[in-house]
Amino acid sequence: MSQIKEKIHEMKLDAPKMMTTPADIRNKALLAIRDALLAQKAQIFAENEKDLSEAAKNQIADAVVKRLRFNEGKLSDVVKGLEGLVELPDPVGRITLHRQLDEGLVLKRVTCPIGVIGVIFEARPDALVQISALCIKSGNCAVLKGGKETTYTNRILFRLIRDAAVGAGLPQNCLMQAEQHSEIDELLQCETEVDLLIPRGSNAFVRYIMDHTKIPVMGHADGVCHIYVAKTADKENAIRILMDAKTQYTAACNAMETILIHREIAKEFLPMLEEACKENGIKLRGTKEVCDLISGETMEDAEFNTEYLSLTASVKLVSGVEEAADHINRYGSHHTDAILTEDDAEAAYFMQMVDSAGVYRNCSTRFSDGYRYGFGAEVGISTGKLHARGPVGLDGLMTYKYELTGQGQIVGDYAEGKSSFHFRDLE
Repeated sequence: MSQIKEKIHEMKLDAPKMMTTPADIRNKALLAIRDALLAQKAQIFAENEKDLSEAAKNQIADAVVKRLRFNEGKLSDVVKGLEGLVELPDPVGRITLHRQLDEGLVLKRVTCPIGVIGVIFEARPDALVQISALCIKSGNCAVLKGGKETTYTNRILFRLIRDAAVGAGLPQNCLMQAEQHSEIDELLQCETEVDLLIPRGSNAFVRYIMDHTKIPVMGHADGVCHIYVAKTADKENAIRILMDAKTQYTAACNAMETILIHREIAKEFLPMLEEACKENGIKLRGTKEVCDLISGETMEDAEFNTEYLSLTASVKLVSGVEEAADHINRYGSHHTDAILTEDDAEAAYFMQMVDSAGVYRNCSTRFSDGYRYGFGAEVGISTGKLHARGPVGLDGLMTYKYELTGQGQIVGDYAEGKSSFHFRDLE
């Protein structure tokens, strides 16, 4: 048995203890983590500077550098996330079905943690804190593997988080960090110990994970998010929303990548868009039809599935909401897409026909986030349709079990007609 498999096996044995840890202990652990991060912030920032220095030496892309930077602002955000999670109700042990099958035979469906979750995520130190916190609050054990670009920051963050959690009374094996890239392949072979994998990264990386493991996989790859500016859109407001969706955090998976514009407003709206993009340093790429009206780089339809994660956006003119929805369903990644319109019927069509985890009206795609949804934080965003979809918070890390309590009943009596079911839902 490999070293990592042995450690994960020990974690699997501790998973029932984690599942049954009282809510007040889990909340105590979250607050202890908050206090540890604040007390050691100078050391955390110093380690983060090492990662930033390595990134500069290796000429890492700006989009990655933005994600790996961990400063006062990022610390403040994760602290708020930890405190927000403490305030949320305990997701463990909720009764979602209470039914009498027959006199003295009562069925309950009760929420419970998934068990052992492996999360492989990008170079974002704040993600390590959020994921750890969500797993703790939901009663799950977690194996964490962050991007190599954040080696120093993740190492100190993990040490502080785990020490605080165990010190607060959580099981010794509640959290584990994998640091070597080779350990990913070992993790993928732990199908008897790991209950769920959540990979976050490129489409190729997520596909690799899915193709090389028997463990169930939940997650998303690309974030090709669209905003459709309809004929009835408030144009000034549309510019504000578009700029926020593109520039508020360009490297995020919920940043807008493609702008679709109704053809009838193109001559008026495109110059407004061009001016705003110049002010914000955004490069526009578009179809020939677009580039005949404004300056920009001409692109082909096949390129509309591009996730830039930078100050570049694709632009296309469409004839209406039907064509916009068709384009999004064809070229999008089913992450988050928005329509800007004052027409209720048009908005309803868009909401129903666009097959994405998030469909918005008259607001920025950047709202697609566990914290902004009131989940406290998120372990990732799922663009699949099974179990969890969209920002995955506490509910997405839960499953359920059926508890049946009887008084000596046997199925034979019901099969032979000696007894019969009398279904009745109970409070």
